[in-house]
Amino acid sequence: MKIFEHINYNWLGKRKFFYALSTTLFLLGLVNVIFRGLKFGIDFKGGTEIILQFQRPVNISNIRKQVADIGLGTLELNTFGSQTGVMVLTELQNIPRNIYPRVIEHINNTIDQIMPGVPKKIIDSTENSVTYQFANPDTTNVMVDKLFKAGFQAGKISEEPTNKKMIVKVGISDWLKINLRNKMKDNSFTVLKEDFVGPKVGRELKEDAVIAVFLSLVVILVYLGFRFKFIFALGAVVALFHDVLITVGLYSILYGVIPGLNLQIDLTVVAAFLTLVGYSVNDTVIVFDRVRENLKIHKTTPLFEVLNKSINQTMSRTILTAGTTMISVLVLLFFGGEVLRAFAFTFAFGIVTGTYSSIFIASALVLEYVNKTHKKLEF
Repeated sequence: MKIFEHINYNWLGKRKFFYALSTTLFLLGLVNVIFRGLKFGIDFKGGTEIILQFQRPVNISNIRKQVADIGLGTLELNTFGSQTGVMVLTELQNIPRNIYPRVIEHINNTIDQIMPGVPKKIIDSTENSVTYQFANPDTTNVMVDKLFKAGFQAGKISEEPTNKKMIVKVGISDWLKINLRNKMKDNSFTVLKEDFVGPKVGRELKEDAVIAVFLSLVVILVYLGFRFKFIFALGAVVALFHDVLITVGLYSILYGVIPGLNLQIDLTVVAAFLTLVGYSVNDTVIVFDRVRENLKIHKTTPLFEVLNKSINQTMSRTILTAGTTMISVLVLLFFGGEVLRAFAFTFAFGIVTGTYSSIFIASALVLEYVNKTHKKLEF
């Protein structure tokens, strides 16, 4: 299938307008990053992420009011997937010390409700768990099963037949459950997951993510420098920096603006950036390959005409590839669920910027270099 097979459009004749457009987008993003900042997920800043699944749709503003004064500081709440899902984010890794005894008291009361008067003893406690010992293994097994069904993260210390010890994890989600179940008795819910990342791990992940993106650009620069000439490699890498920086700026501009789209920068988004880089450089290489072929065939033709001719000749492939990829990404965006939504959004925007930068950044930079140096490109 071929479309745009015989077009003859003057792409690079419009390059100055698109220089201004790219500069404007970059500055808008930079201003937002400086004054509004970027929202990092718990992967990078550390903290706890809790996903609650309610039986019926909930009003997120109402949930915010219910948890505003329960002693967990500032909580960030967003919808998760459908109207019955809520994502709770906090910078806390463990439950506050003043609340911890109240959660233990709630666990003790629940144990007494399951088996009134059962002998029990707390033999160990940490910031995020408490260990009980019962009179016999049968009591321990029954209690673990009942507490787990009641929504606690309970388990046996060992699988030995003589085991009498039970450990119960104590997390921020337990305090949320205690408060919300009292305030929302007509809409039951479950905790789908509770993930936490320490600040040291988050800082290391952030540094590793930046290094991963930077090294990918360096390796691409080296590879293209061998495959083409250095100015082609430089043009491609500048285009990739352009794509990543514009997308980061977009994250700062749109965070909290589009309902249902959680534009936090986490490891999934970093994966999207790397995918974006791979897609964009592939599109640029296709154009540069055709430029190299045309330079060998049309040795006396000005570079401006060769670049335009090459872009026009590869436009059919560019549109078909971008179109089919965009369809797949849009399916992920609208039907892939909350986990994949930010990835799909980033990649969808990357398809547009990657195609755009291959023409008006990478190819245009090669042309500007030749015009400034008056050097002739030969392969």
